[in-house]
Amino acid sequence: MKLKKLLMNIAKKNVFLRVIMRKCLVAYRKTRYLLCFYMKNKVEENIIVFEAFKGAKYDDSPKAIYEELLKDIKYSDFIFVWAFQNTVGVDDSVYLERHSSRFLQNPQTIIVEYGSNEYYKYCSKTKYFITNSLIPEAIIKKKEQIFVQAWHGTPLKRLGYDMNRKGTNVLNSVKEWQNKYKNDAKKYTYMLSPSKYCTEKFTSAFNLKKLHKNNIIIEEGYPRNDFLHNATASDIERIKDELGIEKDKKVILYAPTWRDNQHKTGLGYTYDLNIDFEKMREKLKDEYVVLFRTHSFIANTFDFKNYEGFILNLSEYNDITHLYVITDILITDYSSVFFDYANLGRPILFYMYDLDHYNDVTRGFYIDLEELPGPISKTEDELIKDIINIEDIEKEYEQKYQKFNDKFTYLDDGQASRRVIERINIGGKNE
Repeated sequence: MKLKKLLMNIAKKNVFLRVIMRKCLVAYRKTRYLLCFYMKNKVEENIIVFEAFKGAKYDDSPKAIYEELLKDIKYSDFIFVWAFQNTVGVDDSVYLERHSSRFLQNPQTIIVEYGSNEYYKYCSKTKYFITNSLIPEAIIKKKEQIFVQAWHGTPLKRLGYDMNRKGTNVLNSVKEWQNKYKNDAKKYTYMLSPSKYCTEKFTSAFNLKKLHKNNIIIEEGYPRNDFLHNATASDIERIKDELGIEKDKKVILYAPTWRDNQHKTGLGYTYDLNIDFEKMREKLKDEYVVLFRTHSFIANTFDFKNYEGFILNLSEYNDITHLYVITDILITDYSSVFFDYANLGRPILFYMYDLDHYNDVTRGFYIDLEELPGPISKTEDELIKDIINIEDIEKEYEQKYQKFNDKFTYLDDGQASRRVIERINIGGKNE
């Protein structure tokens, strides 16, 4: 562990050594995968490997596709493999409770440790590999395998080949990020898109035209958003009951993204709160409860003991769509969550305390911020004022909100999972 921290610190400070170290590590991992798994195992037509956020959660479009497959008797002889982090030594009942899903308990499903030998064995045998993040560099795709990239959101901030800021990331230069995206895209058979806008951005960010892969996009809506259109009143009541939310309280979901330039060796990407929850509680506690959920990349452990009854830390909660449907107001910054949440037509507020730095140095944006379906606040006082005056803001942004949905969410209708499965032709003959 000490050696790993030392190497990480060196990698942060010396780009040349970092590149050399990574090339050696990737070469070793690929060679090991080739000899121990790729060459030993044949592809089996009825295996599908799923993972979300590099094994961090049971969530997102891979989850939606998986659950749609479970409904269809056509796939009753398939083996579904879910990869999760931190499964070693954990009792099955505890683990399944952690992911709170009856779906993972069906006899067709196998759970493996992300990055383990068992994981790589199934990756080398699977016919279909469905993920929402970058694929481990060690994995070598076989010609007959179908790799589906169900990317984890409609991008606001620039990605891959579209990054044009020098201060992008403490662990990766712009060139390094571009190489990651290019090498990843080489493995894709299909990539999912929820809109024409998203198709254009994915094509440029992953350099698909140059890779002669601009025809791999499946533009059918996001499977992850099906629940937003299909959730019932009883679903909403059940989720609130499970979380212990009082029925007379309105719900605020605060979901900030990660910062490329905030990283601690041995811990991972971190997030500085930059918000005074004490001030929020003083003004809002009688009417609201706040659900706090960070990006899956963020490793902080936030202590909200002093805010019991006002703030629920749900950073480890699996499916954010379950939080969307019980939420009255979304607060975010540069996260893509607002694209999905807009399906519900409910108020969105943007708290961008570091807007100038983020735009000019860190990432930059794809869209003009004038298109956002809600106001931007840079201070806590402005944010609290917007919450208090939320009804006026709803009226003010009504037309802009509709225009936003017409551009970004028009394909989301509750049936995207089924359309995507048909387009991938799971279980059929692929050319």
